[in-house]
Amino acid sequence: MIVLVGFMGAGKSTVGSLLAGRLGLPFTDSDQVIEQRAGRPVRQIFAEDGEPAFRALEHQVIAEILDGPARVLALGGGAVEHPGTRAVLARGGDPPGSPRDRGDPSPRAPLEIVYLHVSYEQALQRVGGDGDPESRPLLARPDLAALYQRRLGVYAGVATLTVPTDGRRPEAVTEDILARTATLL
Repeated sequence: MIVLVGFMGAGKSTVGSLLAGRLGLPFTDSDQVIEQRAGRPVRQIFAEDGEPAFRALEHQVIAEILDGPARVLALGGGAVEHPGTRAVLARGGDPPGSPRDRGDPSPRAPLEIVYLHVSYEQALQRVGGDGDPESRPLLARPDLAALYQRRLGVYAGVATLTVPTDGRRPEAVTEDILARTATLL
C-alpha cells in the first residue's frame, strides 16, 4: 500500500491516480470517501461541524481504508496532524487492537508513506486557479503560510520517502516513486 501525504497542491490526487494505474491497484482519495460517507463536501463539514469533528471522521475513514486491501491512498493535507492518524500510519496501518497488534504474524503488504514535497509558492500557484474559491477553504486562512511551515515537519516525520514535486510533471514524480519503491512493493 502506498499512502501519499503533503500540502494542498502537492499533486497527491494526480500522482496517486497515475501510480495506481501503473501498479494495477485501486486509487482512493480520503476526502472523496469522507464526502461520500457524510453526504456533503469537506468545506461544508468544516463550516457546519468544525475542524475537530472533521478530523475525527477523517481519522476513522483513513484507519478503515488502511485496514483494507492494498491500494494507493491520497490523504487530505491536514490528515497527518491528527495524532490517531499519525499513530495508525506509524503502526503500518494496523489500528490498535487489530489481529496483528495482538501478535498475529499474518503477512501484510508494506506501507510506504510518500511525502510529496511542494514549496509554498508552487502550492499556491497550483491551487489558486481552481476556479471555485470555496473548494479550498484553507486559502482564506490568514495564517496559511504558518500552517504550511508547521505541517512540513509533520509530513517529513511520517514519511518513509520524500519526493520533490516543484517544477516536475506528475509523470516524472510517478516514475521517481516507482523507481525508489521497487524493492518495497
